[in-house]
Amino acid sequence: MRTILATGLSFAATAAMAQTPELTIYTYDSFVTDYGPGPVIEENFEATCGCDLTFEAFGDGAALLSRLRLEGDSTDADIILGLDTNLTAEAADTGLFAPHGIETPALDIPIPWTDPLFLPYDWGYFAFMGDASIEAPTSFRELADSDIQVVIEDPRSSTPGLGLVYWVEAAYGDEAPAIWEALADNILTVTPGWSEAYGLFTEGEADAALSYNTSEAYHLVAEGDDTKVAWPFEEGHYMQVEVAGKLASTDVPELADDFLAFMLTDGFQGPIPETNWMFPVVMPEGGLGEGWQSLVEPETALLYSPEEAQARREEAIETWRTALSQ
Repeated sequence: MRTILATGLSFAATAAMAQTPELTIYTYDSFVTDYGPGPVIEENFEATCGCDLTFEAFGDGAALLSRLRLEGDSTDADIILGLDTNLTAEAADTGLFAPHGIETPALDIPIPWTDPLFLPYDWGYFAFMGDASIEAPTSFRELADSDIQVVIEDPRSSTPGLGLVYWVEAAYGDEAPAIWEALADNILTVTPGWSEAYGLFTEGEADAALSYNTSEAYHLVAEGDDTKVAWPFEEGHYMQVEVAGKLASTDVPELADDFLAFMLTDGFQGPIPETNWMFPVVMPEGGLGEGWQSLVEPETALLYSPEEAQARREEAIETWRTALSQ
C-alpha cells in the first residue's frame, strides 16, 4: 500500500512538473548578472505566467547572432533578447524568426517602429565614459590628437563595438579610414564584449571606455560618483536600440508571445533604467529618477537603417581591422 501511494505521489509530482511550461531566452552576459535586469524580470514574469523562465547568456549581442546561426532550427532558445538594429536585417535573413504579431503602442524612442519581427525594449547613445579629471576631447579628431588611452569592444563579437565602427563611418564617411589610423595609438586594448572593456576602465586600467551616455546615470545614482562622465562629441552620437525576437522553432509560441507583450509593460520596463542603465522604450509609471536629467544629449543622432547597417558591416569592420593591424 505504501509502495502504491509513494508511486502515485511521485507520478503526480512528475506530471505537475511536466505541465509547467518553460521559456528559454538567450541574452548577453550583463543582462543576467545579479545587478542586471534579468533576475527581477524573471521574477516579475513568472508571477504572471505560471511558467519557468530561464535566461542563458552568451557573450555580447553580436555573439548571440553567431550562436543562433550555429544552432539553427535546433536551438533551445524560444526568444533572442539583446540584438540591436545594426543586426536585425542579418538576423531576419536567417529565416529563424517568426513575426511577433503585436500591435506596437506609441514608444518613447526617437524613431518610428514598424519591424514585424523584432520589438525594442531599451535604447541609448554610444559614448566614451572617461575620468572627469581628464580634459575631455570633444571629437574623434581631438581624441586622436591626445595621449588618452581608451578601451573599445570588438565589432565582430560586440554590439557596442559594431556601433562604434558605424559611428565613425556615419560621422566621417570616406575619412573613416584616416580617423581609425589616427586613433590606433589611443586604443589600449580591444575586448570581446562590453563587460570586459568597462571593467578595465572602472579598475583604473584605462582613461576611458566605449559605453553609453546612460552609464553616467549608473555612477551618479547607484554609486553617488560624479567622477565618471560621458564625453559629448560634436560629430553627434550613434544610437542603439536593443530588441527581442521570437524563434520560429519555439515549441511554446503563445508563451513567447506573452513574454514579448510583457516586455512593453511596467514589469519589464520599470527595472530597465536602473538595472540595464538604458532608456526604456515605454516610460515606467514612476518616470526616470534623479540623475537622468543631466545626461549628454547629442545635438546630432546618428543611426543607419537595419538594411544599410547590413550592407555596410563588412566594409566598416575591415576598415577598422586594417587600421588597427598596422
